[in-house]
Amino acid sequence: MCGIVGIVARSPVNQLLYDGLTVLQHRGQDAAGICTADGHSFHMHKGRGLVRDVFRTRDMRNLAGNVGIAHCRYPTAGSASSVAESQPFYVNSPFGIVLGHNGNLINADELRRALFAEDRRHINTNSDSEVLLNVLAHELGDACEGGNRLTPDAIFRAVGAVHRRLKGAYAVVALIAGYGLLAFRDPFGIRPLVIGRADTDKGVEFLVASESVALDALGFKVMRDVAPGEAVLIDHSGNLYSRQCAEHPQLNPCIFEYVYLARPDSVIDGVSVYESRRAMGRSLADRVRAAGLADEIDVVIPIPDSSRPSALELAAMLNRPYREGFIKNRYIGRTFIMPGQELRRKSVRQKLNAMAVEFREKNVLLVDDSIVRGTTSREIVQMARECGARKVFFASAAPPVRHANVYGIDMPTRSELIAAGRDEAEVALAIGADAVIYQQLDALVEAVRASNRSITRFDSSCFDGVYITGDVSSDYLAGIEASRQDGESASGTRLSSYQLDLGLTAAD
Repeated sequence: MCGIVGIVARSPVNQLLYDGLTVLQHRGQDAAGICTADGHSFHMHKGRGLVRDVFRTRDMRNLAGNVGIAHCRYPTAGSASSVAESQPFYVNSPFGIVLGHNGNLINADELRRALFAEDRRHINTNSDSEVLLNVLAHELGDACEGGNRLTPDAIFRAVGAVHRRLKGAYAVVALIAGYGLLAFRDPFGIRPLVIGRADTDKGVEFLVASESVALDALGFKVMRDVAPGEAVLIDHSGNLYSRQCAEHPQLNPCIFEYVYLARPDSVIDGVSVYESRRAMGRSLADRVRAAGLADEIDVVIPIPDSSRPSALELAAMLNRPYREGFIKNRYIGRTFIMPGQELRRKSVRQKLNAMAVEFREKNVLLVDDSIVRGTTSREIVQMARECGARKVFFASAAPPVRHANVYGIDMPTRSELIAAGRDEAEVALAIGADAVIYQQLDALVEAVRASNRSITRFDSSCFDGVYITGDVSSDYLAGIEASRQDGESASGTRLSSYQLDLGLTAAD
């Protein structure tokens, strides 16, 4: 999970890119970077930390040019402590290319070996994004063999070759020196990418980003989502070219974007994130009734923030009071990536404070977007009991998370997932709740599809274990499991010590 932005404008883009990253900060807080193009020259600044901490006035002044890309990073592989793995990445052969990537490549190790042995390209980091950049650079070079110019047609042929080589999920923005902005999306459309335009006095401007909220905030009008397998090229003059570059594209967006990852005010692939979360609350209310708990509940309380739309709708459907029982400290950074369970438990107390008046002598239904490890869920249940709750029920707007995610979310392996091998009663016992109510997967799919019936299938692999790319083997999953146990990946590279804990907060 990362945030990417690309802009072709008629005036300097440094401030627009900065503002775009701040709007997408919820997608990555580990590192941030901006690169602008001024003619054939690139200007880049990147570093670890939040957007507001990485960029100073002097850095912004150096980012000259009317074209640029930006990236905020959430680490899924590689070393989270390495500044070198901040994006965008750059190569200078056969063209100057700068790239930012959201997603995860399943065959990164295989590609890395091929790039060294066959393409004679050296990869400097453990990042699969640098691998992707070098694959693109190699294919662009091949497209121009024999003295051919780098035309839009050649660029699209290169992207087609990239699609044939890559396995996994990717949404990409890239700058090609002297040409402009290139953006493309994997043939399954797993990770989101949207394009918009703004008509100014100086001419039309274009923006591509991970979520539509970035376009809204920057004054751009949404044109459409970039289609699975499609590439979009916008040259320095503002001419837009697009082409379908995949042989068999199909839209299979990540359903977890709608549950948790995206901001509620975004629209992804024609689906309002907010409306889908409201629909999740309605179907979850049916599950509460089916469990025979509706009459026992005195109050419905969300775990801030992403569960609020679901909790509001659920409370209305059950005709029960909705209350804000937890106050969120917004001056502490996002805490869904923590290096250890003890820190996660401590972070819950720092991030959330329970108001005893909403819990005392009540049967409380807590609503969260999901339960992953259960570490933070257990702590939140304990906080409710300390405030005097008689009974604590816990409802998840998502189904049980029982499988690893390999498409760009650093979700734990089965041994770390609390729902793996447990039913609802056993999960309730593990987190200290009187009962746990999970969303059903078919109801979740229906809640999201209600806004766009043309979507027939989602990536819901963390719930059902079905990996839509069809190339995730048991050996690959076993390698991930082993890498978490010994801190090394299957190829010997250090993995991030940061892990995803989605049971606490929502998208800011």
